[in-house]
Amino acid sequence: MHKLSFILLIIGGLNWLLIGIFNWGIGELFSGMPWIAKIIYILVGLSAVYELFTHKANCKQCVKGGASAGDMGMVK
Repeated sequence: MHKLSFILLIIGGLNWLLIGIFNWGIGELFSGMPWIAKIIYILVGLSAVYELFTHKANCKQCVKGGASAGDMGMVK
């Protein structure tokens, strides 16, 4: 489940990159069938929620106590 949600999050991130650079999103591929785009967006959103709640258990760096937010230059 973690790998699937991670892949969907990558797709979501790339979609935002396309929107930011070209003002064109993956959903526009399915302009004739907007329900497909809606399903994709829902799955990406659910993946984000899943990762939000299960990331620490699935992430090897987090489990080992690896890099913290401060080590990565992020605000704690």
